[in-house]
Amino acid sequence: MAPVDDEEILNHEKFMHPDYVLVIDPGLTYTADITAHEKESTKYIITTHLSKDELIKEQPKLKGKDVYVVDCMQISLDTIGRAIPNTPMLGALMKVSGMFELDYFQNAMKSVLAKFPQKVIDANMAAIERAYNSVK
Repeated sequence: MAPVDDEEILNHEKFMHPDYVLVIDPGLTYTADITAHEKESTKYIITTHLSKDELIKEQPKLKGKDVYVVDCMQISLDTIGRAIPNTPMLGALMKVSGMFELDYFQNAMKSVLAKFPQKVIDANMAAIERAYNSVK
C-alpha cells in the first residue's frame, strides 16, 4: 500500500483517511486490516486472482466498500516475464482514479524507464495497458 501526494511524504506511519488503498501483495488482504483509518469514499484496488464477489465473500470487511480487483501478478508474469505487480497496479490506479489518460501516463512512464532497454519499456507499457483495461 503506497501513499500518493503532491508533496513529499515523510511520514511512514499507517495510512490515515486515504483516497485510495493499493494492495500490491494479495496476502495483505488477509493479514492486515486494509480498511483501518479509511474514510467513507476510500477506494480499494487489490491484486488478486479472485473476482470481486469472491474476494468480498472471503473478506467481509470489504462489503459495501468501493473495491476494484485486478490480477497484477499474472499481468506482470504475462507481459514483463516476472512477478513485478507495481507497474500494472499503476495502470489500474489510472483507470480507477481517472487521474491521467492512459496515453499520457504511458508517455510519462516511458520517460521514467528511458534508461532501460526498449524491450523492458514495451513490456511495462503492455502491463500498464492490460491492467488499465482489466481492472473490475
